[in-house]
Amino acid sequence: MVDDQNGLAVRQVTNVHSNWSAQGEGTDGKFSFQLILDDGAQEAIIRPVADDSFVVLQLLALTSTVFFDTVNRVLIFGRVEFTPPAARS
Repeated sequence: MVDDQNGLAVRQVTNVHSNWSAQGEGTDGKFSFQLILDDGAQEAIIRPVADDSFVVLQLLALTSTVFFDTVNRVLIFGRVEFTPPAARS
């Protein structure tokens, strides 16, 4: 979905490639995710910190549809499969 009037360009994430790279001896590595948008029509790279990478992976696993706003660089997660705490017993 592209809305040039409001400056939004939202594309569906159709595949995700992830990697981790070393940053030198004794330093933390870095994570990156390559987002394949609309079956390859466009690609985007995001580089969240380690804690955020864990959350992104969890949300990707819990969500069947994900979008990416290419203008504002925002991941938009569709319906997240969620079980309220009271129903988990």
